[in-house]
Amino acid sequence: MTTPTLTASAAEQPQDRHASLAMTDTEQRAWALLEHLSDPEIPVVSLRELGILRDVREGASGLEVVITPTYSGCPAMGQIEDDVKTALATGGLQATVVTQLAPAWTTDWMTETAREKLRAYGIAPPHACASTPSGAASVVQFAARGPQVQVVNCPQCGSANTTETSHFGSTACKALYRCLDCMEPFDYFKPY
Repeated sequence: MTTPTLTASAAEQPQDRHASLAMTDTEQRAWALLEHLSDPEIPVVSLRELGILRDVREGASGLEVVITPTYSGCPAMGQIEDDVKTALATGGLQATVVTQLAPAWTTDWMTETAREKLRAYGIAPPHACASTPSGAASVVQFAARGPQVQVVNCPQCGSANTTETSHFGSTACKALYRCLDCMEPFDYFKPY
C-alpha cells in the first residue's frame, strides 16, 4: 500500500502505524476497507486524506480504529464512527472506534491530494498553520501576533481579489468568502 504524500508541515504530525510499522493481515484488510471512506461533509475527500483517520491497530481487546475530529464539537463524528463500522462490516471485520483528541487535529495533516480535491470541489484549501518548532506544543494562543492577513484565492477563477463575508461558512470549520472578480461565493477551510 502506498501512503499519500504529505505537506512539509504535515511531516510533524504523529506517525501512524499505517505508514511506519509492519501490520497484521487484519490491519491491512481494515486499512483497505477504510482507505477511500469519505468525509460526510465533504464527500470528495477521504478521511485518510484529511488526516482524521489516524490508526488501525489490533490489541488484546480486538481491532481499534483511531479517529481525530477536526475540532472537538464536530457534528460529523458520530456519522464518521458509523461509516467506519459499516465499511469494516462489509469485509467481515468489527472494531472499536476510538476518538483521540490529543494531539489536536490540524489542517497541516491534510495531504496535498486533499487540498487539490477541496479546490476542485469549490472550497479554498487552508493555508499552512504550523508555526511551532518540531516537537513543541502550542495548545492556546491568547492574542494575535499582529496582522496576519493572508490572501485566500478563489477556487473558481483563481483570483486573489477576495473578501471574507462571514467567519463561519457552511460548517464551523469554514469561513464564507466572496470573489470580487467573478462574484462567486465560496467556502475557505480555516487553518487550525
